[in-house]
Amino acid sequence: MVKVYAVVLVVGVVALFAWVIARAFAVNIERPSIDPEERFGVRGRRVVAAMVGFGMAGMSAEFSPLGIPWPLALALALLGAAAAVWYAGWAGRDDPASPETEIG
Repeated sequence: MVKVYAVVLVVGVVALFAWVIARAFAVNIERPSIDPEERFGVRGRRVVAAMVGFGMAGMSAEFSPLGIPWPLALALALLGAAAAVWYAGWAGRDDPASPETEIG
């Protein structure tokens, strides 16, 4: 299972870096057509977060000094993915009290 966690983590981190770079580039040149936030939205952000969360939690559980058995490590990896999915949706929502959303 370590190989699965490692591959998912690497793919997730590469996707995360690509997301950040593409978002920054699109915002700087004002082209929403290449912005991943516009193209994929919250669902895409949650997919990337799930990969990173699953890989990080799985690797952490597998290399724990407690000697966690693999079924429990898999459950912890899924819990890590669920937490990352929740946080990616929560952190990305617009704050109605922010000065950018106020009119006038």
